Amino acid sequence: MTFRLTLIAAARSSSRLGERFEDERPLDVEGRIAVERAAPALLPLAAAELRYCSPSPRSRETGGALGFTPLVQLALRDCDMGRWRGRTLADVMAREPATVDAWLTDPCSAPHGGESLLEFITRVGGWLDTRPAEEHSKMLAVADPGVIRAAMMYALKAPPHCYWNVDIQPLATLVLTGQPGQWRLRIDADALR
Repeated sequence: MTFRLTLIAAARSSSRLGERFEDERPLDVEGRIAVERAAPALLPLAAAELRYCSPSPRSRETGGALGFTPLVQLALRDCDMGRWRGRTLADVMAREPATVDAWLTDPCSAPHGGESLLEFITRVGGWLDTRPAEEHSKMLAVADPGVIRAAMMYALKAPPHCYWNVDIQPLATLVLTGQPGQWRLRIDADALR
C-alpha cells in the first residue's frame, strides 16, 4: 500500500514576532491575500481522495479558502504547550529562561505542563501511520507549520532535536510518499521556483 500525502502549511494568522503558542487566531489580512495568490497553484491538490486539516482556525480557513473542504483531525493539532498557551516565545523567555532552555535542548522535557517535543512528533507520526488508503491514493492535509515539521522528523526518522532546524513557511508544501513506517520525502522539480 503506497500512497502520497501532501502537507500544506496554513497561511499566517499574525506576523512572525506576534506568533503565540497554540495560536487560535484566524487568518490575518496578509494570510488571506497569500491564500488568494497561492490558490491557482494549490487548487489542483483538491483532487485528493482524502482531505484533512488541523483544528486551528488558520488551518481550517486555509483549507476552506482553497476549496478543499477538509476533515478536521484532532491528531493534527499543534503541540500542547500547557501553561504557555497564548503566550509569545519572547514573553516566556523573559520570565522563564531556564525552562525555555530545557524545552529547547531536551526533546523529552515539557516544563510548560503540556506535551514534550518527542510526544508531539510521536502523536503526529501515529496519525501518519494510520491513514486509511488504497494503493496509490492521494491525500492532503492543511496543518500548522509545527505539525508539518513534526511529520517531517517522523518520516525521516530524524532525531527530535532536528525539529528546531527546519523552517516551514506559510503555504509551503511537503510531500510524503510510502506507507506506514516507511516514508519518503519527495521534492518535486516544479516546486523548486
